Amino acid sequence: MGIFDFFTKKDSRSEASQENASIRKIIAELEHYPPQDAKYIAAFAYLLGRVAHSDLEISEEETREMEKIVRELAHLPEDQAILIIQIAKSQNTLFGATENYLVSREFKKMSTPQQRLDLLDCLFAVAGADDHIALNEEDEIRKIATEFGISHQELIQVRFQHRDKLAILKNLPK
Repeated sequence: MGIFDFFTKKDSRSEASQENASIRKIIAELEHYPPQDAKYIAAFAYLLGRVAHSDLEISEEETREMEKIVRELAHLPEDQAILIIQIAKSQNTLFGATENYLVSREFKKMSTPQQRLDLLDCLFAVAGADDHIALNEEDEIRKIATEFGISHQELIQVRFQHRDKLAILKNLPK
């Protein structure tokens, strides 16, 4: 079974998620990986891009942080990590509103609770790459946490690690 057969086969439980174009496009760059690993990396990269794009602008710092995270996570060469992040960014720009929940749902199915918390930490790292986690970025992370079924307490624990970059805390009077 080829990688595209794996993602396009019909399954009544998750037909819509298997038709997810954003994940498939990124996976095409990861064909040398086992299908489940490629799908995991693709969804991970897409979700990083989702948070970076939540303020409708992806900064150079956010892009570099996403590339670093994907390169380290997947042990990819730099040029391949750059390409995967560029695809994830463009897919978020073009299709984000319609595919965000589908990708989150797929990632939840294929990941462990700890992997979801680790991704949450990476989402905060991307949002804070420019030393400023805007409220809309934080709101997007909160949505993803809810889609993953992460408790409010777990979210706050991860958020606390990035408190020095939270916009809402930077604006407090001294």
